[in-house]
Amino acid sequence: MIKIQTASPVHVEGICKVCAKANRATYADLYTESYLEQIIEQFYNPARVLDEVTNKGREWGGYIVAVEDGQVVGACGGGMIDQSATELYVMYLDPARRNEGIGTKLLDAFTKQQIDRYGATEQWVSVQKGNDRGIPFYEARGFTFSHESKGYGSEEAAHYTSLRYVRKI
Repeated sequence: MIKIQTASPVHVEGICKVCAKANRATYADLYTESYLEQIIEQFYNPARVLDEVTNKGREWGGYIVAVEDGQVVGACGGGMIDQSATELYVMYLDPARRNEGIGTKLLDAFTKQQIDRYGATEQWVSVQKGNDRGIPFYEARGFTFSHESKGYGSEEAAHYTSLRYVRKI
């Protein structure tokens, strides 16, 4: 049985594994291998994830995880980007566990967290252009396309295009 909960330090290794595995499965045909590995090392290393699990606040609410039999099978997280808008920065599932409703449960828990803690009324997400798994997921949950934006954080990131989606919550 899947349990959705706020992540704690015991979940760090599982978050790193599921996010790395899902990144490789999702972006293998969209990013260069070197860029993909750079992203995984930058964002899903144990030290960073531990910091993000233990240091929560308005701009980063920590991770929410889907756990089954002690194993992390999905993770998400994000935070407020202004007074009323929140952004989902991370949403990954074990690729073998897609289409089981886990992503919806994670999104629902994140949305509830942001409404309850901060009074969020609007939610944003960026989806890589060409991500044919992510785009239909968010559109089916009421997100609508707003605009395109270039990637950020490195010279290579600027070669990729994110699609910005928004919904009222």
